[in-house]
Amino acid sequence: MPAKRIILMYISEVSGHRSAASAIENAIRSIRPETEILSINAFNYTNPISEKIINSLYMTVIKNTPQVWDYLYDNPKVIKNLETIKKAIHKVNSAKLKSLFDKFRPDVVACSQAFPCGMVADFKKIYKSELPLVAVLTDYVPHSYWIYDNIDFYIAPSDEVGEKLREKGVPAYKIKPFGIPFDMKFNFPVDKKKVYSDLGLDTAKPVILIMGGGHGLGPIKSIITSLEKSKHKIQGIIITGNNEKLYNSLRKNMPKFRQKFSILPYVSNVNELMEVSDIIITKPGGITTAEALAKRLPMIIINPIPGQEASNAAYLTKAGAALRTNDLKNINVLLDELLDNPEKLAAMKEASGNISKPNASIDAAKLILGIETNV
Repeated sequence: MPAKRIILMYISEVSGHRSAASAIENAIRSIRPETEILSINAFNYTNPISEKIINSLYMTVIKNTPQVWDYLYDNPKVIKNLETIKKAIHKVNSAKLKSLFDKFRPDVVACSQAFPCGMVADFKKIYKSELPLVAVLTDYVPHSYWIYDNIDFYIAPSDEVGEKLREKGVPAYKIKPFGIPFDMKFNFPVDKKKVYSDLGLDTAKPVILIMGGGHGLGPIKSIITSLEKSKHKIQGIIITGNNEKLYNSLRKNMPKFRQKFSILPYVSNVNELMEVSDIIITKPGGITTAEALAKRLPMIIINPIPGQEASNAAYLTKAGAALRTNDLKNINVLLDELLDNPEKLAAMKEASGNISKPNASIDAAKLILGIETNV
């Protein structure tokens, strides 16, 4: 039996979408190492110039005018008005996809972001293709940009998202609530003593992990200012991602901090850092959320951006796995309440375990490997 040929599509080099694609790729290789996999930034492949412009515009909007994103995100009027433009773009891009598919001859295409998924769906319609297509949702909201009749399966983050997909007209048999794919290493224990030693941490003091995603977004400086007022002696691990300006600024100011903080750039051992942490303060990106749930790490969510992050925050707080605040000045109050209440922390850990999907990547990989071209 010949090896499967699979294309995984995402957008943006530093993103949860790419992390999900990488997690699926690793899971596939763990099951069938002979599989031929092409993981590709679909936006860069089809629209390299537009990608830079749109990524820059997106980051500017998110940082400065998030209310604009709130208006655009899953807005039926906006979606309807963009339909003609979207079809035109997809039609142009379909020729590039045909060249790619003719050369690689994939058995399956799986997309962890809506843009390439829609592109491939329209390719299938234009060329009357039967190429199996899998949509991999990485947030707890199935916005309408995902909905196409010729998507063969949807990997949903939760049963609740699956229900919303059904409400949008997706047949139940297409929906697989496997969870958000994340690196399988988050399911495995680590040597906590070594991590404590490497970071110079005190095992007797609570460890607070502070993250702003791969881009180091979020009001991290304001979080630190608030944590400085905590009545507890805490240890903070701050991951600044690829935000060099923030990293250098925090490192410069370290001697001024009353609490102990370890300032780190983009790292590959977040699983180890989560393992030794008691609480994480973060923006609720889908992948970070899935990883924290796997580690049963209680979350304090701050200032989620409208759209996908707000939906993720709503899901997590309703489940009891997270607390949310937009009051940056009083994060320390919320933190102290949790540290003073071990029962509450234990309940949040249990809630995290209840909604965690530890096998998401493996389940996604098995589904993708099992799909035949005649689906």
